[in-house]
Amino acid sequence: MGAPRKMLSGEAEYFAFVPKPLPPVPPVVLDEKAQMLLSNADRALGGLSVVIDLLPDSDYFIFSYLRKEATLSSKIEGTRATFIDVAKAEIGEVDEDTPNDYQEITNYIDAINHGLKRTREEDFPFTLRLLREVHKKLLKDARGQHKAPGEFRQSQNWIGGATINTASYIPPAVEDMLPILDNFEKFIHDKQPMPILVKIALIHSQFENIHPFLDGNGRIGRLLITLLLCHYNLLSKPTLYLSDYFHAYKQEYYDRLHGVHEKGDIESWVKFFLEGVWLVGEEATNTARKINKIKENDIKTISTNLNAKASKSAIALLDYLFRQPIAGVGDIERAVNLSFANANNLAKRLVEIGILQPLDNRKRNRLFSYQKYIQLFKERESYKRPA
Repeated sequence: MGAPRKMLSGEAEYFAFVPKPLPPVPPVVLDEKAQMLLSNADRALGGLSVVIDLLPDSDYFIFSYLRKEATLSSKIEGTRATFIDVAKAEIGEVDEDTPNDYQEITNYIDAINHGLKRTREEDFPFTLRLLREVHKKLLKDARGQHKAPGEFRQSQNWIGGATINTASYIPPAVEDMLPILDNFEKFIHDKQPMPILVKIALIHSQFENIHPFLDGNGRIGRLLITLLLCHYNLLSKPTLYLSDYFHAYKQEYYDRLHGVHEKGDIESWVKFFLEGVWLVGEEATNTARKINKIKENDIKTISTNLNAKASKSAIALLDYLFRQPIAGVGDIERAVNLSFANANNLAKRLVEIGILQPLDNRKRNRLFSYQKYIQLFKERESYKRPA
């Protein structure tokens, strides 16, 4: 799906990869397994949309999945902060070991929200300008902030290796990159018949092959998937993110992308991508169902064990905990409009009946976690994949 081109940098010689334009010629042909994966992926997306629409409040689900996606997509690039670290940082408890990680993860959330907002604007098409705006949000005040945020690169970059001569992959030179980006934008709006999920798979791999920014290409490429799922109306809300799947099979993810430019093996990449959409879509659907069940059960537990006044405050707090599953007494005080003493008593009672858990052993400024909810968004080590 492209060819190396000999380049010169001073006296050094290297080969930069020049991707072929999209759509591929000859076109991608889906064999029986690929057709099965496509069918399962489409069905998983449809099921996810139905379940999300039935949630009493999908916003907390969306934000928690976005928080998880931002954490895992950044983790692929080397950050160490966890889902819990991010939830703690949102209430001012930044881990001293990972302060910069939180900024990167917050930027990822801001970047995808900005992209989603822009794609909903009728007079703003899905263009290269959108990618630049999202990139600027991603790198703001974080690692890479001095690497031309919001601008396509004006110099050669590479992946792996301390120098360009030891790189594992060298994207196209700037003069080759610009016409490929023009084709990339046109392909997003191309009307030729093609399954949309196959199209998104091609767009993602092409973006990674182009590597148009000096930094942040991996994260932009992954959030691009969710933006496109919404842009093409495969999802009504941003509820599917693939970084969990890509992280669980990180080496295979890189190998499949590498196979596209090294061997022209588009089909293996497309199958890997479709499998991810299918498995993550089903997992997200199951998570949404479990959220409803947790809420129903916890309301029953509260109503059974607390008096009417305390139950009212506790049920109101549940809605807050679905958005922010880590809370101190002060947060509880503000969330349900209680005095500090009453908020403290409410936290104690919720610990006693198994709704909350103390996050640490501190005597003062204690934090509590809505652990059963947090567990739904833990990082997966693997998925049950088809043979």
